[in-house]
Amino acid sequence: MMQKSVFEISKMDCPSEENLIRMKLDGISGIKNLDFDIPNRRLQVFHQGEVQEIEKSILDLNLGGKRLQTQETDQTDFSENTQQKKLLWSVLIINFLFFIIEMTTGFFSKSMGLVADSLDMLADSFVYGISLFAVGGSVLLKKKIARLAGIFQLILAIIGFGEVLRRFFSEEKMPDFTMMIIVSIFALIANGICLYLLQQSKSKQEAHMKASMIFTSNDVIINLGVILAALLVHWLNSNKPDLVIGSIVFILVVQGAIRILKLGK
Repeated sequence: MMQKSVFEISKMDCPSEENLIRMKLDGISGIKNLDFDIPNRRLQVFHQGEVQEIEKSILDLNLGGKRLQTQETDQTDFSENTQQKKLLWSVLIINFLFFIIEMTTGFFSKSMGLVADSLDMLADSFVYGISLFAVGGSVLLKKKIARLAGIFQLILAIIGFGEVLRRFFSEEKMPDFTMMIIVSIFALIANGICLYLLQQSKSKQEAHMKASMIFTSNDVIINLGVILAALLVHWLNSNKPDLVIGSIVFILVVQGAIRILKLGK
């Protein structure tokens, strides 16, 4: 008999977490379908057999997972989303493109906020890339790719922290606040497009639910944080707001790297 287990995942803010969960559960043979409701932070797992292995895998990700219920279900027909791979390619390209744009403009504008945000974009690219390039491959292959991606992301974040400390204790040129604002606004739009595209496969979700997810996602909050930091740089005539937002984003990047590394275990 088919079972349906419902999980609440409090830290599932955007499709990046969805892909992490999909990769984590990939090796469990009893799973027949995963139904994600990101705005409500819920996951329905349709499976045969016991739920304990599924529950343990979700809890291991430290995304605030909690099983709400498990019950029998008659549902056996799960339509596959033929557009999923195309959508993943789209968001991968957008995220990687903005990684290059923000890293380059961050370097020339002397903004650690943009550099840090570029690494956040790169982190999303890693997640989508792992989902794409390991499709059809073994669980072992996915784990190896995840381990390499996590280590690379962690190294970049540590280097970024070191640069923040160097700039904090030395005299540096002021960041170009105008470039920070312009690039962050475009990154904000790009993140909104990515989240919108990914949700096109979820026809049951209404427009206001999509908007709720977009405006509450971590990526959007980060973009707004960089814009605020740019304004403070201008008003206070200090590079400290830029260094503060850069540090916060680097912390988020490290947390993302740790999550990816856990997939490699």
